[in-house]
Amino acid sequence: MKPKFVLAFGSIKNVGIPAINSIVEERNQNGEFENFTSFCERIKDKGINKKCIESLIKAGSFDDFGKTRATLLASFEGIIDIINNADRKVMENQVSMFDLMEENEEPIETKKYTFIEKEEVEEKELLSFEKEMIGIYISGHPLEKYRDLIEKTTNINTLNMLKINQDLEEYGKTIEYRDNQNVKYAGVITKIKKKFTKNNTIMAFLTIEDLFGSVELIVFDRVYHDSQNSLLEENVVLVEGRLSIREEEPVKIVASSIKDLKAGSQCQEGENGKINKILLNITDLPEETKEKLRGAIKFFSGDRANVRLEIVQDEVVKPCGAIFMTNAILEQFEQIVGKENMELK
Repeated sequence: MKPKFVLAFGSIKNVGIPAINSIVEERNQNGEFENFTSFCERIKDKGINKKCIESLIKAGSFDDFGKTRATLLASFEGIIDIINNADRKVMENQVSMFDLMEENEEPIETKKYTFIEKEEVEEKELLSFEKEMIGIYISGHPLEKYRDLIEKTTNINTLNMLKINQDLEEYGKTIEYRDNQNVKYAGVITKIKKKFTKNNTIMAFLTIEDLFGSVELIVFDRVYHDSQNSLLEENVVLVEGRLSIREEEPVKIVASSIKDLKAGSQCQEGENGKINKILLNITDLPEETKEKLRGAIKFFSGDRANVRLEIVQDEVVKPCGAIFMTNAILEQFEQIVGKENMELK
């Protein structure tokens, strides 16, 4: 196995040092793994389970073998089962390898190399795999395509905030920034921790990652209420707020507003620059899907609604209110009803 990247494999989620030691030992003793099925055959007696192999796939460990991660994820369990079942029956002397074949059936060796071929998943999902398994992005960064926009719309990044911490430690004061200074920061939300206040309202602590690292944001109840439609993990946001600089504490940002980076209140361009209405055709949708749709409409409706919704059933069009629509929320509706059942106007 030739990993696409160099890292401590033992740090991959669900893998661990013992499994990696077994893999490395096998490779050192018997040579490089030629392909994915060669890997599966040679580690079958090493105590490495399917969850471990799934995590290695998601982390990109087999990318050099010429199969997409989507293909490997769809195929690996079947391949492992065939290898294990064939090995078990031969060991028990119940049948020979040739007896495992039905009449006119392909040899077991050929069947082991049958993959469920799938196109690769979108880049966003690949990066999400890597973040989940390793804790960092390997193939790229979800913010790379926004680099120019971020540079134009922000005045601080994680590197700047690290410099503030260094200045405080070295000089006892900040050189370029000051406490309570208004700033604009952009990044992808990686963690949301909600907390109830004494007044039984909700505030949150966000971890947001830009191209250089991550910082913590404090979101008080009013801002949380106004911005909650944008507070989704893996959503890319633009934050306006003020710096909180305290001695012996990492610098933080206290948010005053949070919105989607690309469009703010706009979710997708139409003839007049944004969507004004969405038609949702539910004619052929099952009742379970309709129930999910009703829940989504209720959840995303609010005082700042910017897009009207209309339901189409058996060619009858009925209004069903309005919601605050962003790119991330639009994706949620697409997943529920399917793009083919949505018309944007």
